[in-house]
Amino acid sequence: MTVKYTEEHEWVKVDGDTGIIGISVYAAKALGDVVYVELPEIGRDMAKGDEAAVVESVKAASDVYTPVAGEVIAVNEALEDAPETVNASPEGEGWFLKIKIKDAGELDALMDAAAYKSFCDGL
Repeated sequence: MTVKYTEEHEWVKVDGDTGIIGISVYAAKALGDVVYVELPEIGRDMAKGDEAAVVESVKAASDVYTPVAGEVIAVNEALEDAPETVNASPEGEGWFLKIKIKDAGELDALMDAAAYKSFCDGL
C-alpha cells in the first residue's frame, strides 16, 4: 500500500483504486485532544481539495481536505462515538473516509513519507 501526504497534513493510503484518507500524526499533535468529527455522506463526489470532513479539538476546528478526487465509498463511523481515536491512531484506526479514486495521476503531486517528514521538519 502506498501512502502519500499533503502540505495540509492529510494522508491517503492507496490500495488499488481505493484511497483511505486521514490526518497525519503531526496534525493530530497540533490539534490536541479531538472531541468531535464530522464525516461526509457516502456517495458524495469530491474534487481534489474539497472539504471532506471537520475535526474539532479542545483547541480549534479544522477542515480535512481530499488529497485526490473521488467518490466517498465509506466513512469511519467509529469516530462519531470515539473521536479520540484520531489522536490515538491518526494514521491507522483514526482514518476518516474511503474514496474510489478518479484520477490516480493526482497522486503524483503528493509527497511520499520521506518528503513529508522533511517538510514537517522545516515547519
